[in-house]
Amino acid sequence: MIARFRCAALAALLCLSSATAAAQVAVDAPWVRASVAQQHATGAFMRLTAQRDTRLIAARSPVAAAVEVHEMAMDGQMMRMRQIAALPLPAGRRIALAPGGYHIMLIGLHRALRAGERVPMPLVFEDAQGKRSETQVQALVRPLGATGP
Repeated sequence: MIARFRCAALAALLCLSSATAAAQVAVDAPWVRASVAQQHATGAFMRLTAQRDTRLIAARSPVAAAVEVHEMAMDGQMMRMRQIAALPLPAGRRIALAPGGYHIMLIGLHRALRAGERVPMPLVFEDAQGKRSETQVQALVRPLGATGP
């Protein structure tokens, strides 16, 4: 009986610590730009605020074959978009994922995304100790011309 109680207590503690880890990053106003038929990619945007130093290392979505974290940066006189391995999220600082800057690319769309629907997009974070956590996000699809939430 005591062994069962200890196992149940340990399981509850693990669930609690997992939920706490996932809650270490606040996700505000997640949205995805709508797409049209034959469009192969679109962007996802949001604001992220970490309670302690963390990194966004990955994202997934069932609506796309691949999901990548990207940045837009000047390369000489040319603005270029490229995938990055991780996006640093310094403790207490709000990091905006927005058109023209950091963003998430949904590549190889399985279908057109229509304004008003929600796109599931789990985000994977890694803290300074290398511990990973996942936050479930439901991003609202905004019209094609949208520039913000």
